[in-house]
Amino acid sequence: MTFKLFPKVIVFFIISLLFINCDKSEDGIPTDLEVENFILGGLNAYYLWQSDVPDLADLRFSNQNQLNSYLEGFSSPKNLFDNLLYTKENGYDLNEKGYDRFSWIVDDYVALENSFQGIIISNGMEFVLYSEKDNNTNGYGVVRYVVPGSDADTKGVLRGMVFKAVNGTQITNKNLQNLLFGDNISYTINLANFNGGNPILNGNSINLTKSQLQENPIAKVEVFTEGTKKIGYLLYNQFASSYDSELNAAFATFKASGVTDLIIDLRYNGGGSVQTATYLGSMITTESNTTVFSKQMWNKKVMENNNASNIIDYFTDNISSTKELINSLNLPTVYFIVTEDTASASELVINALSAYIDVKLVGTKTVGKQVGSITLYDSDNLQRNGANLNTNHTYAMQPIVLEITNAKGENNPNGYTPEVAFEEDYGQISGTINLGVLGNRTEPLLNRTINYIKFGIIPSAKTPVSIKKEPITNSKLQRPFANEMYVEFKK
Repeated sequence: MTFKLFPKVIVFFIISLLFINCDKSEDGIPTDLEVENFILGGLNAYYLWQSDVPDLADLRFSNQNQLNSYLEGFSSPKNLFDNLLYTKENGYDLNEKGYDRFSWIVDDYVALENSFQGIIISNGMEFVLYSEKDNNTNGYGVVRYVVPGSDADTKGVLRGMVFKAVNGTQITNKNLQNLLFGDNISYTINLANFNGGNPILNGNSINLTKSQLQENPIAKVEVFTEGTKKIGYLLYNQFASSYDSELNAAFATFKASGVTDLIIDLRYNGGGSVQTATYLGSMITTESNTTVFSKQMWNKKVMENNNASNIIDYFTDNISSTKELINSLNLPTVYFIVTEDTASASELVINALSAYIDVKLVGTKTVGKQVGSITLYDSDNLQRNGANLNTNHTYAMQPIVLEITNAKGENNPNGYTPEVAFEEDYGQISGTINLGVLGNRTEPLLNRTINYIKFGIIPSAKTPVSIKKEPITNSKLQRPFANEMYVEFKK
């Protein structure tokens, strides 16, 4: 689904006179003030909680001088942005739309645009960080997966590897940001033996270098024969629209193989394009192009200035950019592997399909993100290609602008709980790391899902919890665009 931005002059009412005619920096107004004008105007137009934030009211400022005086009270554009959000930290009470947990702003919209297509600066090693069993100050990392063709891949980094130091320095809760998520392009991980959650360095190390990397989100496509069943398996890591054709090709493989059952692995999928989510849903089951996939609820001003076709997503039989027909399996049941890293567009597919077919979940509870965003730029209509795009800065906003439901009006801001509970074992369950190889029939989560297909719900073997701890963080969550769900503007 794409969304049509209505003209700024329609939305802003009286406040529009202040923003549309605001002078640029060459006329004496500093760049920060330009950016702050853009922030206030964009949030006034599209922010989901616009009517709940007094400083975003249409009649809040009576003239440009009053507005400028207000903006000068903030130390930076980000400081203004953060203070305008409907958050618990800003003193707001929980309402029917909840709190805002997901809006953000960037000062480099090129990097933002790249991220939506899986293009990032990375060495290709994705990992989770834990504190040691006997020392909560010290930390260690466990590799979750490695992007094919990346520097980590060519250097031999493998899923399940443990590292406890970087450049010879022990990872701690105070230095992990600087060691692993700073501006350093190159670093060396010092490998360790797990040792029951108190890792011991083993003398091996790997030097890794970051570069611009584009990950193909269609990470694994497999077909397993289990008796009379043909089970398709797709490990899908991001709803990136530039790979819509490749996604469709994966379903062509499933269709040609006579797949009877399907597993979509969303364990590391934080979301992405709503349009791509609609395509995936249409590939799983066949519905008419007039059948509702999902519904969107925006703020009052947006809802009053757009027709229903702009805020309802429909199933489809083709990919709009290429007009290629969608390879639909027309299945009555689908199985999703999910975790605490499964969010937004991933949850949308789960929710949207549940209105029509049987949706089965295996794994752990999902994030619970039923809201979506758009990218706003500093131009006359807030689009990238809009008139008078401000070239004095490269700020862009990704504010939450909509809540999304399935055709029945349902969603779940608390996340989705699998009927078959099963989690990846980073050593926190059994005391021994047991992750397996992604896409391999014996990989624990995949194996459990296949057994669910074959035998139904069966009790999982109970293993003693030896060092159960919640992770400190993981590498994907350190990206500002993690767990994103966005809609595109209608051209």
